[in-house]
Amino acid sequence: MWTIAFALRGLWILDALTPEIGASAANFLRGRLSHREGIVDLISLIFAAAICEMAVGEMVIDDDDAEWVDYVANLLESLRTDDGGFAKTPEGRAGSTYQTFLSVLCLELMGRTPENTDKVIEFLNSQAHPEGGYLEIRAAKRAGVNPTAAAVGTLKSLDRLNPESMRPTIEFLSTMQSDEGGLTANTRIPFADLLSSCTGMITLVDLDAADAVDVAAVHRYANSMQAAGGGFTGFALDHTADVEYTFYGLATLALTAPM
Repeated sequence: MWTIAFALRGLWILDALTPEIGASAANFLRGRLSHREGIVDLISLIFAAAICEMAVGEMVIDDDDAEWVDYVANLLESLRTDDGGFAKTPEGRAGSTYQTFLSVLCLELMGRTPENTDKVIEFLNSQAHPEGGYLEIRAAKRAGVNPTAAAVGTLKSLDRLNPESMRPTIEFLSTMQSDEGGLTANTRIPFADLLSSCTGMITLVDLDAADAVDVAAVHRYANSMQAAGGGFTGFALDHTADVEYTFYGLATLALTAPM
């Protein structure tokens, strides 16, 4: 399911998500509503459904699907942990910043908000690293670009983002730019990757701070990740293009394109 969601995103960026493709994808997604999908596939289905609706006006989840929406909302809430975040599995004892972002965004796309929003904010605050950025899980020792993007995205979704208080976050992201031009995942990773470059740029744009990095260098890096046979690879040592990294590459190029 996740490949469909990323493929639709990539086509949308390229202005190639035609009504015919959108209708076909929406029809497939409607057929999946009667299946009991896992958490990852449910989240991907909701994202893909939102793209179909926004891009070509194809409704996948409508008022007649209220029972299904209730089921998904309850399933997501079952992932809540005592720290206020969302875990990756029902057995999880600690919240994941990234899973919290995905869950909150899914609830928003379905017209819902998480129960006890203030606890979500408390969780995110607890994940903030003193040197800037956010942790993925509380046991982590270093902040990462992707959990930082997830935290900022969650705050934005909940309308609790205050860009003026995000100077440490901006400074953290600026230090993640490598000599390759892209952003690395954290301070222990020696090479850049497209996922971190994409999520880092989305976050900087959200914070009106894209100029904190060398945008042209990020653009060149994303271009360099294009594979000869089409698509994008994830990082310099990766030689196999896939749909997910192709979306990250296209999104990074769009975010960093010269004005």
